[in-house]
Amino acid sequence: MRRFDYSFLRNSLLPNSFFSLASGIASLKMAASNRKEKFINVFSELEAIAKVQSVKSSNEIEGIITSDERIFAIVNRNSAPLNHSEKEIAGYRDALNLIHQDFDKLDFNQIDILNLHKILMSVADYDYGGQYKKTDNVILEIDHYGNKKVRFKPIPASETQKAMEQLELAYLEARDDAGINQLLLIPCLILDYLCTHPFKDGNGRMSRLLTLLLLYKNGYDAIKYISFEEQINKHKNYYYEALKQSSDGWSENKNNYFPFIENFLSTLYMCYKELDQRFAIVHGNRITKQARVEATVLNSILPISKTEISQILPDVSPTTIEAVLGSMVRSGVIQIIGKGRNSKYIKK
Repeated sequence: MRRFDYSFLRNSLLPNSFFSLASGIASLKMAASNRKEKFINVFSELEAIAKVQSVKSSNEIEGIITSDERIFAIVNRNSAPLNHSEKEIAGYRDALNLIHQDFDKLDFNQIDILNLHKILMSVADYDYGGQYKKTDNVILEIDHYGNKKVRFKPIPASETQKAMEQLELAYLEARDDAGINQLLLIPCLILDYLCTHPFKDGNGRMSRLLTLLLLYKNGYDAIKYISFEEQINKHKNYYYEALKQSSDGWSENKNNYFPFIENFLSTLYMCYKELDQRFAIVHGNRITKQARVEATVLNSILPISKTEISQILPDVSPTTIEAVLGSMVRSGVIQIIGKGRNSKYIKK
């Protein structure tokens, strides 16, 4: 039987990179907290964008895809789901909304985990929503030629409930241990959840929902404004490689959590860094959209395109970006390099 024990996190021999990343996150977290009260409207716009990106990315990782327009309509309840994939997407929307609204009332326990899974599966009318798997499952690996092989065998169905009970108890013990850094505990818990693989379907999406829940409960709310799931999706090869490395030997209690911890910390750091980037480019109180576009171009060392500016400032419309750039070019502050879609802008 798999043993869940997080006492190793009290060990002073943990890699220095973990503490460097955690320190960087703490610094950026404080900066974000200070800005939030001053720039409420900007944070509100970023929150709406991040919610759409989270729903899109978490489902996309699992191959559940629809157009950006349909994602936006479903997340904002402007349209009912039109097909099975969109019903799956709507289920994630509902579970994500519950975490956003009631994270303080939820926890990593079996009751809340089963309820979240039920919500995730309810719109698509799965009859096994909110129930642990009844049959054994495996995690497959598919090569470039489409050949499949078993990469990992999770906990058997007959042992799943007992394993989840033990996982919950181990979490409660580690959560109340003042010597354990909670930011390091979260990825260990999520890795063990993924390796347990307690449900017939939806385990990957549930792991991301539970990650968000635990981050919220520990005060790391950048994920409300920058999609954590999108960061995973952008770098999913690194994510899956870290998961593979950390799950090797898991069934024999010989696995190494460190690769998965480092990937988790790096992903969270990128969220905070991206949030910081959207504000650090603007000094003082000049936080208008025009000022932010201007500062983005003027502070860029390399030529920057409209698309890149949109990625940095997703709450600013392409029309506004184009208008500001046009004005800056006419005034001689910046110059255009290239033509058409390949054009970029740089300070003169």
